[in-house]
Amino acid sequence: MIRSLFSGVSGLRNHQVRMDVIANNIANVNTTGYKTSRTNFQDILAQTVGGTAINATQIGLGMSVGIIDNVHIQGALQGTGRTLDMAIEGNGFFVVRPVDSTGTTVDDPMYTRDGTFYIDKDGYLVTAQGYRVSDSTDADIQFTDPDQIVSIDITTTGTITATDAAGGTQTFTIGLAMVNNVESLQRRGNNLWDVTQMTLPDPPVVEAPGVNGRGIVRSGYLEMSNVDLALEFTTMIITQRGYQANARVVTTSDEMLRELIDLKR
Repeated sequence: MIRSLFSGVSGLRNHQVRMDVIANNIANVNTTGYKTSRTNFQDILAQTVGGTAINATQIGLGMSVGIIDNVHIQGALQGTGRTLDMAIEGNGFFVVRPVDSTGTTVDDPMYTRDGTFYIDKDGYLVTAQGYRVSDSTDADIQFTDPDQIVSIDITTTGTITATDAAGGTQTFTIGLAMVNNVESLQRRGNNLWDVTQMTLPDPPVVEAPGVNGRGIVRSGYLEMSNVDLALEFTTMIITQRGYQANARVVTTSDEMLRELIDLKR
């Protein structure tokens, strides 16, 4: 009965974790470029209490969270009509770098599928947080005299052509990083991803869109969240029922213990 209590508690605790993941997915249903998370359970230690000629006799001791992974499938593209909004159709990540207090770009890049970009006062192409966007050579994209730009055109292969009032042009090619072990990336908030030790044996390589398996860029679009609300609500119901079932195990085990204690009376 003590074993059943702890098994029930493990079910309660880990179904709560699963509900936390579901809640976060639903909260980010409209977050640009968000990738849904999912929780997988696994059984834990089993106690061997005997055996036969065929197999061992074991009693399981509950369950745990095996892994919380991220599902990197393509989200739907939504038209915005804004040129500097870019969506990746296919594989790859935009490469961005934060800037320190002196205005110097930090060497360690970060990765995002959120293509909501702007041009700052210094002419850099940046994210909403001010991170500078890299080109296909992994250098920052910086326009000369940004106040003089009258039009910007972006092709599906990532070529950015800025035209000024005098008819002069500046051309850049936005970079996309290919991450082979995409599941090894970890979230850093603000729609950003970072590499881990599991990523580094095969580090991301930055090249132009459409090259070596990279996707293309759609200007005037943003990639929406890939959260499937129907699936999330279904999983939420299953998780709730699992939580209730484990709560019943706890209360039933408690009643059995009470009956055992009452035998003394």
